[in-house]
Amino acid sequence: MKNSILKFATILLISTQSFAQDNDFRERLTGGLKVGGNISNVYDTQGEDFQANAKLGFAGGAFISIPIGKYLGVQPEILISQKGFQGSGRLLGSPYDFSRTTTFVDVPLLFAFKPLSFFTIVLGPQYSYLVHQKDVFSSAINTSAQETEFNNDNIRKNILCGIGGVDFTVNHVVVGLRAGADFQKNNGSGNSTTPRYKNVWYQATIGFRF
Repeated sequence: MKNSILKFATILLISTQSFAQDNDFRERLTGGLKVGGNISNVYDTQGEDFQANAKLGFAGGAFISIPIGKYLGVQPEILISQKGFQGSGRLLGSPYDFSRTTTFVDVPLLFAFKPLSFFTIVLGPQYSYLVHQKDVFSSAINTSAQETEFNNDNIRKNILCGIGGVDFTVNHVVVGLRAGADFQKNNGSGNSTTPRYKNVWYQATIGFRF
């Protein structure tokens, strides 16, 4: 009986070690796809009594994990990422509601610290390119003068950002959590009308590592 228990324990230990080795991706060149969403808002706004609220948006794309030894690596990604905000305030004495959805191609270049096989810390710069913007403006008066306040013919399309977060890997499934912020304002020359701002967002994704 004791010999049977000992054999079973030995087989279980060997199987567990083999499973852990097979699912330790830290020294492997891997890639994958992921999908999820952003909770985004803006800061450093400049407007008359302007208040911004968070907005949900889509996020998804691909990543490559390039090892530099067992505990360090580089992880470039490319994502389609929706950001924006919902705002309200007063212009020309009349209340208004305003919603902006901005769609970016985000290219983060993340440096990865991998202390455990299932846990990775990532941090680095990000380049974002604005591909589409949708504005929805509503007001009781809805004058052209009010809407002009939100038009910007010199929107900055190329934005440098910073981003950081963690990845949890279970087998081939990767859950990613990120937080990011723009380093530059959205107005290209600095003389645009309101609102002038920088994006800030939280991102959650689930993906599959090949």
